[in-house]
Amino acid sequence: MTETQTHAPSPSAEFAARANAGDELYREAEQDRLAFWANQANSLTWAKPFDEVLDWSQAPFARWFTGGALNVAYNCVDRHVEAGNGDRVAIHWEGERVGEARALTYRDLQAQVCRAANALSGLGLVAGDRVAIYLPMIPEAVIAVLACARLGVMHSVVFAGFTATALRARIADAQAKLLITADGQFRRGKPAPLKEAADEAVGQDSPVEHVLVVRRTGVDVGWTQGRDLWWHDVVETASPEHHAEAFDAEHPLFLLYTSGTAGNPKGIVHTSGGYLTQSSYTHHCIFDIKPETDVFWCTADIGWVTGHTYSVYGPLSNGVTEILYEGTPDTPSRHRHFEIIEKYGVTIYYTVPTMIRTFMKWGREIPDAHDLSSLRLLGSVGEPINPPAWRWFRNVIGGDRTPVVDTWWQTETGAAMISPLPGVAALKPGSAMAPLPGISAKIVDDDGNELIPPSSDEGEHVSGYLVLDQPWPAMLRGIWGDPDRFRETYWSKFAEQGWYFAGDGARYDSDGAIWVLGRIDDVMNISGHRISTTEVESALVGHSGVVEAAVVGATDDTTGQAICAFVVLQADHAKTMGEEIIDELRTEVARVISPIARPRELHVVPELPKTRSGKIMRRLLRDIAEDRELGDTSTLLDPAVFDAIRAAR
Repeated sequence: MTETQTHAPSPSAEFAARANAGDELYREAEQDRLAFWANQANSLTWAKPFDEVLDWSQAPFARWFTGGALNVAYNCVDRHVEAGNGDRVAIHWEGERVGEARALTYRDLQAQVCRAANALSGLGLVAGDRVAIYLPMIPEAVIAVLACARLGVMHSVVFAGFTATALRARIADAQAKLLITADGQFRRGKPAPLKEAADEAVGQDSPVEHVLVVRRTGVDVGWTQGRDLWWHDVVETASPEHHAEAFDAEHPLFLLYTSGTAGNPKGIVHTSGGYLTQSSYTHHCIFDIKPETDVFWCTADIGWVTGHTYSVYGPLSNGVTEILYEGTPDTPSRHRHFEIIEKYGVTIYYTVPTMIRTFMKWGREIPDAHDLSSLRLLGSVGEPINPPAWRWFRNVIGGDRTPVVDTWWQTETGAAMISPLPGVAALKPGSAMAPLPGISAKIVDDDGNELIPPSSDEGEHVSGYLVLDQPWPAMLRGIWGDPDRFRETYWSKFAEQGWYFAGDGARYDSDGAIWVLGRIDDVMNISGHRISTTEVESALVGHSGVVEAAVVGATDDTTGQAICAFVVLQADHAKTMGEEIIDELRTEVARVISPIARPRELHVVPELPKTRSGKIMRRLLRDIAEDRELGDTSTLLDPAVFDAIRAAR
């Protein structure tokens, strides 16, 4: 079956009739792109209207909504209270320990954000300063982010699973004056230290003047008098009244560091007006948000850009009720996510393909034990989703009735760029479909020639580089302190055309739908043939016995690179595995893609190495494939997984 034959049903007539976005949105954007973005920006509250939608005269450094001024936190909190929605729940927080929960209304959130803003001002923070936030998924993380935004202080959120070394590097690069952390966090039912790593990160020569500590676990922690302060002593005693000052649309909102060596972090800069405009617009349209009735859950940690855009700024700017969950999906049991969906009546659930494949591995009897009928829309983010996982997601979690929106975007883009609109598209499992209204993207070859979808008799697809050929509001404004690196990293490959290169490969099918292939550096060169790891993984997971697969390229004296695959089998296949299943899978890849793509090695393993956010660490699998010493394993959920992988080899 070809990709173009794998359409899911079109949206129901009822869904389409009530959808926030229809075909007219594409027409509006095509007729006048900048007027379209002005309309989206005007859904926000501006203290001072903007004069010009886009100033691109200093490309690749954009200025959006020039002359305008707004306060991001006011748009996410205060205006909903002023509109009479103060009693609406903003955040349903669920702790990892069963029975531990909090509900914050928009009025509660307003008071807490104002207290935190007053406390930060009392510590000497002023607009333009930087604050590092190193917190688990607790309400104080959202409050801290919004307090910074309220003051015009840049927040730099560092994932609470990162090491002290990674935290120290990010603090040093940002020259953060304040670190907000917690005494610890709960992981798999037990308290895990956090303050200890924070103390190590702010040792000698640190720019940090104060460490503000949330009491979460109650464990004893080290304390430096004069530097360390308890959140409850400083924030909860502050005034709940605070005036939200308006800042220029281009005022920096936050720094977020992308992956790289700890000694050379890359701080992505996002600003206020453009970022909030696109975050709010995409959240409203892609997820068809009805704030009066929807309960939205984005499972991403606040330490990643998805957590910024779709766990804080998008949902709260739209005044919706959202879920914030502290813990892991299998604590105290594998039913936890579905219990939360059932408990709160979640209507929109947005997660990563790795999570979906984990649920597949656990078996459908777990979600089938719960009433998931409240769900009306599902979403995927973070990496290309393979069609079998897409179908399972819709059929099992969505009851074979919900649209599934597969979104493509990056830390650098700030918000979603390519995604189907659920009230319009006849979806294709595994395809991000088309650029959103207002977004312009192309697939081009090495020389920048634009590729076009193939006719059905020319083959099933044509692939190349995914580029963005027009600026967009939420685009990064640079790399902190390194404009040359910004130009070199994102704009040099197609400098002549002035295009942003996303770093991802993509292909068109004969219908013109876009299929994102993943990072170009995850494209293997086998005897001169470029083969995407995602394509091979999708072929492997297409086998009924495979739950998950990860593919890497390994050095080969004959072919340049060879394909090395690691697969996790369904329980019933694992019991009877042998050379037969390995040969069968290698043959299946050759059949689906090409004999050239047949893996040189295929290893059946009990599990794959993943970060705490659920991403597969292919870099470490490359180390195994190349028989190298393992690189940094500090962000792994379970470093011991490599013992099992080596045993399986």
